[in-house]
Amino acid sequence: MNRKYRKTIIAGNWKMYKTATEAKAFVEQLKSSLPRAKRCSIVLCVPYVDLPAAGKLLKDSRIAVGAQNLHWEEQGPFTGEISANMLADLDVKYVIIGHSERRGLFYESDLTVNKKIHAALNAGLRPILCVGEDLDQRRLGVTMELITYQIHAALAGVTPEQMRHVVIAYEPIWAIGTGNTATPEQAGEVCSAIRGILRKLYGARIARSTTIQYGGSMNEKNAAELLAQEDVDGGLIGTASLDPDTFLKIIQIANQD
Repeated sequence: MNRKYRKTIIAGNWKMYKTATEAKAFVEQLKSSLPRAKRCSIVLCVPYVDLPAAGKLLKDSRIAVGAQNLHWEEQGPFTGEISANMLADLDVKYVIIGHSERRGLFYESDLTVNKKIHAALNAGLRPILCVGEDLDQRRLGVTMELITYQIHAALAGVTPEQMRHVVIAYEPIWAIGTGNTATPEQAGEVCSAIRGILRKLYGARIARSTTIQYGGSMNEKNAAELLAQEDVDGGLIGTASLDPDTFLKIIQIANQD
């Protein structure tokens, strides 16, 4: 982490877990136990049905509410979809875009990821853009080429001013939900390379100030080593964010000097 230039963000991604009732109990416990230190920002990216309950409880708190996806159109005949404006109306601040589960299970393309990035920014939301390689791609040695392409495609047409509102999450697909974690050195290497890509696209100042998270089985046992990397500015936490005590331990680690 480098707090001098950029914000540290710990974001929980609940995926398809927790009813609104369960979300309410989680939020109440987390709020009552937050450390006084405020060196990192906290985001909870919850299922759509949990957004009203979470938003009400977290209003005017230190914890921001995030969504896990959106549609790129403002409105229309898209049964089952949610627009950026609908999220903004619920005081949602962040939205995950391009998660590997969306790309892999629901066939989201780089084009749709780009369209969603623009929809989020136009509605005043902060996108958390996910990029990362699978195990075969890592073994082939094309990790950097793939991530370079993903970033170029996702950020096409995004202005330098808009880029100030984008968070990037490096999530090696082979480490998501598997219990396998990139070594601190692997995570640091790719996050540093991502910052280098941003430097070429937007210049040194924006690259230096962009928050780059690591996502891929970060937990309370490995968070300190991962966050000690210069270019790892937080985490997009999956499984470990479902338990308030475990999630709180990661927040406490991120708050340490």
